[in-house]
Amino acid sequence: MPVTAVNRDLDALTMTITAELDAGADRVWELWSIRGSWSVGGAAVHPATFVDHDLSPGGRTTYFMTGPEGEKFHGRWRVEDVEPPNQLRFADDDTDDEGKPNDGGPAEMTVTIAEVDGTTTMSIESRFPDREALERAIEMRMEEGMTEALGQIDGLLAGAGG
Repeated sequence: MPVTAVNRDLDALTMTITAELDAGADRVWELWSIRGSWSVGGAAVHPATFVDHDLSPGGRTTYFMTGPEGEKFHGRWRVEDVEPPNQLRFADDDTDDEGKPNDGGPAEMTVTIAEVDGTTTMSIESRFPDREALERAIEMRMEEGMTEALGQIDGLLAGAGG
């Protein structure tokens, strides 16, 4: 599994997950840029389906994760900044099936991708609007879901000629 560190900072309202991958930054970036290529945060138990996927600044990505009983959990990204292949910054909202936010505000997420000698470190930092939102994410097992989702990357890279 590529996850090398998980850090929760309740005072800073952040959760950061770091993974090391045996691929170049451009290849890792492709996983973010191709719609529906992997389950960001959903993994095998809650696979994600991307409906719209625009990673340009100001763009939107809408998705839903499907639970084991067929229930759907909707969300959207509002893309704020993109610097391929090294950084992506977006707001991630939990929404209802009509796209209206469900919670107290979006988590601000920053994906940082850095390559050194063919090995890439990818860090995903989630910054929450308040402690309640961070605690809700912990209760919903966001950390486990993200870790499982990131565990798919090596196989995806290998399957695509990685």
